[in-house]
Order: sequence, then structure tokens, then C-alpha cells
Amino acid sequence: MKILDDIRVLDLTHVWYGPWCTMMLADMGAEVIRVEPPWGAIDRLADGALFGGASYTFHHLNLNKKDITLDLKNPEGIAIFKEFVEKSDVVVQNFSPGAMERLGLGYGVLKELNPGIIYAALSGFGQDGPYASRKSYAMIAEAMSGHTKLTGERADPEGPPLEMAQAYGDLGPGTMAAMAILGAIRYRDRTGVGQMIDVAQYDCMVAYNTAITGYTLSGLLPLELRRKYSLGRGVGGLYEAKDGGWIRIAAFGPRFLDRLNQHYGLDMVEKEFVGERVSEMTRDEAVEHFVGLGLPCAPVFNVDETVADPHLAARGMFVEVEHPLAGTVKVPNFPVKFSETPGVIRSAAPVLGAHSKELLMGVLGMSEERFVELVRAGVTSQA
Repeated sequence: MKILDDIRVLDLTHVWYGPWCTMMLADMGAEVIRVEPPWGAIDRLADGALFGGASYTFHHLNLNKKDITLDLKNPEGIAIFKEFVEKSDVVVQNFSPGAMERLGLGYGVLKELNPGIIYAALSGFGQDGPYASRKSYAMIAEAMSGHTKLTGERADPEGPPLEMAQAYGDLGPGTMAAMAILGAIRYRDRTGVGQMIDVAQYDCMVAYNTAITGYTLSGLLPLELRRKYSLGRGVGGLYEAKDGGWIRIAAFGPRFLDRLNQHYGLDMVEKEFVGERVSEMTRDEAVEHFVGLGLPCAPVFNVDETVADPHLAARGMFVEVEHPLAGTVKVPNFPVKFSETPGVIRSAAPVLGAHSKELLMGVLGMSEERFVELVRAGVTSQA
């Protein structure tokens, strides 16, 4: 038994934002049906480098999903999608606001078909407001919410803004969307009533930025606040070792500083002193040294070292799945440990149309002859 093994999700998402959200639901047991056009969604080819016909990010973000192709610009495709809505619990989409309405698949229509449906609309700026029609990606929400400026100031107070790595303006809001869907499922289970969820990247990234409350309380910008109140002082930071590797020390509180002072016999350890000590050691020697002193300290890994880390192996954080075209793929496991209902990676990211026949015949009861007709008409396709 899995937490969501009685939940069916229709996944109309693409790129990172939506697929991350729906993959988390799939990892917890939901039947997530990714709906793509017969020619494939844009994120299958997003990175240029293809592995078994798909980008590496597609492999990362679409585990545990089934795949059906439907041409939603064809009336027959729309009719079939509506049949699935009647038999599903959740619809998730991250099209531009208004796109679903233009297809005749807005929340009002889907609610009539299934009053218990949970409809999550993921977008850059939300379904209303002055910016609702603007195009957005992760870096747009990061820039406007203050994260890009803050990241640059942390690296160099006098330097330019720096973008966050790995599209957290997608992953953070996608996580928030998954949490909201779980809450809506809980409410629906108690009342029988579904609802619409409007998730905006900009809204979520603002909520994640604690510096905003620092400003509203003090009237000072983050850099001004740190300078006035000496926030963040200590020996925390990135240091280069003699072998060219780097470590990260996070020693800001008095308890950690006292340990360093006592160890080195100094009244006050400064960052320059720590930097000199690190430069006399290899990266791994420096980590062992400062961890031995009880300080939060870590090596700065490249991804190959992360994959090989023995702690992650002991925690079961990587699993291997078989992809019909790419072969054996090692992927991150579901990261949260449940004592009774663990998340499980069951399958690799699906090949385009891999489950079209299975779903149309199994869920909707369509005949094989009708399925063949739809393939010939370009309404659907199969792997």
C-alpha cells in the first residue's frame, strides 16, 4: 500500500516546474498519466543531448509515470481527455494562463464533468494580476523575488547579480504545488468537493525569501542589514585547499568559534587564519580536521563525487531503472523516508506513447479497432 495508490493524476505539464510536482505524486504511489501531443512535448528534446530519445532532465523528472499521446487540438482528442477527467482525481497543467480555457478545458468545464476534480494551474505569475500574461521561467521568478540579487551579494557585495543553479524557481514552486495538491486531496476526501489551485512561481519564490521580512521589519536592504547588525560574522565560507579542492565551513555561532579559539589557542580566530590553515591541507584532510572539531564542514563536491558518496549509498539515495531505449539509468530515489509507506521508484521515464493503448483500452474500455482508427487519424500514437 502506498499513500496515493488510489489517486489518478492527469499530467499536462512540461519542462521542470510541473513534471517535478507530478513526479513527487507518482513516487508516493499515484498513477500519473503524462499527456503529450503525438509528436512529443518540448522537454523531451530540451537539453540538446539525447539519451534514448530524451533529454537527461526528462529522465530525471518523469520517473514512475505512464505516457499517453493525445492531440488536444483535435475534437476527438478533447473528448477522450474529458473521459479521463471523469475517471481521475487530479489535473495538473503549466500552460500559459488562458490556454486550457481556449481548448475548452478550463476548470469550470472539468468541474462539471467531475465535481471532485482537483485542478492545479501552475504558471509564472498566476491566473490573474497585472503580470498574468507574461511568459516566465525559473530565472524570471528568481530575479523578481530578490534571489538573484541576494546570490550575487553573497558572492561579492560589490559584484553583479548571480543566477541560482538548477532552476530552483521551478523546483521550489513545484514542491509547493505538490503539497497543495495533497492538501486538496485531504479536503476532497472529507467533503467530496474538489477545487482549483493557482500556483505562481513568483508568489512561491517570494514566500521562500526570508530577506523580505528582514526588510519589512528593519527598512534596510539585506546587505545594509548585515552590515549594521554584523549578521553572518564568523569564519563560515568557502576555502580552497592546497590540492585545488574546496571546502565549505558553516561556523557562525559563538559555540563553534569558541572551539576554534580553544584549539588554536587564540583570542579570536579570523577568516584569514582559517583560510591559511585550509591552504596547508588537502580538501579531504581539511574536512576531516574541522569535522573532528565538531564544526559543520563539507567538501565541495562535483556531481560525480555526489553520486559516489558512501553516505548517500547507505541512505539508498540512488536506484537503477531500465529504460527501453537508454538502457540502465541511475537516478535519485525519493528523498523522504516513510516508516510505513516509503516512496518507490518503480519505472524509468516513459517512452512517448508507451501506455496509450493500455490506458485507452484499460481505463476507457476502448476497443482495439477504435484505438487503431485513432492512431491512423493522428489523434494518438503508441511507442
